[in-house]
Amino acid sequence: MNATVTSSQNNMPKVQGSVPLQAVILAGGSGTRLWPLSREHFPKQLIALLGEESLLQATARRLDELQMSRPVAGEVLVVCGEDHRFTTAEQLRRVGRSSRIVLEPIGRNTAPALTVAALGVVEGGGDAVMIVMPADHAIVDVVAFAEAVSTAANYAGAGDVVTLGVVPTRPDTGYGYIKVGAKLDEQGGHRLERFVEKPNKDLAAAYVESGQFWWNSGIFVLRASTWLTLIEHFRPDIAVASRRAFMSSEADRDFLRLGSEAFIACPSESIDFAVMEHLARADSPARGVVVPLCAGWSDVGSWDAIWDLLPKDAGGNVARGRAMFDGAINTFAHSEGRLIACVGTENLVVVETPDAILVAKTSEVQRVKNIVARIKADNGSEVEYHRKVYRPWGYYDSIDGGRGFQVKRIVVNPGGRLSLQMHHHRAEHWIVVSGTALVTRGDESFLLAENESTYIPLGQKHRLENPGKVPLAMIEVQSGSYLGEDDIVRFDDSYGRI
Repeated sequence: MNATVTSSQNNMPKVQGSVPLQAVILAGGSGTRLWPLSREHFPKQLIALLGEESLLQATARRLDELQMSRPVAGEVLVVCGEDHRFTTAEQLRRVGRSSRIVLEPIGRNTAPALTVAALGVVEGGGDAVMIVMPADHAIVDVVAFAEAVSTAANYAGAGDVVTLGVVPTRPDTGYGYIKVGAKLDEQGGHRLERFVEKPNKDLAAAYVESGQFWWNSGIFVLRASTWLTLIEHFRPDIAVASRRAFMSSEADRDFLRLGSEAFIACPSESIDFAVMEHLARADSPARGVVVPLCAGWSDVGSWDAIWDLLPKDAGGNVARGRAMFDGAINTFAHSEGRLIACVGTENLVVVETPDAILVAKTSEVQRVKNIVARIKADNGSEVEYHRKVYRPWGYYDSIDGGRGFQVKRIVVNPGGRLSLQMHHHRAEHWIVVSGTALVTRGDESFLLAENESTYIPLGQKHRLENPGKVPLAMIEVQSGSYLGEDDIVRFDDSYGRI
């Protein structure tokens, strides 16, 4: 990897006009406040919380509107965790977006993530204006969003650092705020005076009353070289560690895997703390600008935020999935399968999944993170995984289990194949429900059709593949002294997981 960027202010670009845009999506969050739907290995950006598509897919689709007025690179640059790489790539593919995905070996917050993304842009041979977006936010008016980004790009092309500020509609203690200075020109940008942390209730009310404080959307527009200059100036420790991780990165199929040792050594810091809060200093190499965003923005940070965004019935109730209301008021019910019946409930959130149920007062939903912490302290699996676990070849659903046995429903996508593997502690019995299975067992390979089955003895090398054009569905019955997912020895894997 080669990326040479000067840190001299004199070398920063000052180019006006319609410069190309490079979308950068930061997709490393976990969203514990949206438990039990959001889990560590399937976080909120990958979930369809507001419609048929996930928040990540909705983020990528916003670029379609932006592309109507400005040239946008067809390939999206995404930074995410290794555990989410296959699902992230597949979701973007389904909305017609090609992607370059940079893999973080461990989460180090947004400043290092943006630094390696900027290095990737520069290494690609250009200095595009980046539009940096969290993967897990919602925006109602994509036309207004595109207009705000287009305005911001004009300032960013001249070397400014632009953040999109949301004019608040209410005092909110869940958002950070930006103090907005004087209007700069007829384009509508304002001078950025300072960032402030999430306030208490009284301070939030004072901020809104003053009209000088806007919500911090977490969306930034700036040149790649501008960011690299700023991070080198304000946080050289992050700049050095991120550069080392990028320079020692390796291509892994369609992903770029950062150098693990260097990235783990990188300080964990947000974009706001590392750079944005310092832009008003006299020694800052770049000016901070705020462009207003009036587009129905939300960070979708809690269940009450989702209730606020979705259509409601006459009683203010929201139903997602199988839910019924009788005499209920302002109740949010989300079902992943079972029927939720809400009778006489008021200001309540109910979220059902196959392995966990959340019931909370709407005013107390921020405390869900406390429950998540307690489950994690008790080593509960409900923090990390859903009962249905997605893999690059498809998914499995643990439908039953007990002492010495476990039953899974396995679905393999057309052309998908599990690794060639063996287990030290369990045997498996496979029954094909639909589709066709190609089974490797020891030195033999054979096909199984619907209603046919086979047995995999303990310690036997084996592989399951779907050679057909329709999904393969099968039931797997495991038996043995230990049935954990870490009892897998992989000998060959099409997805690089050995």
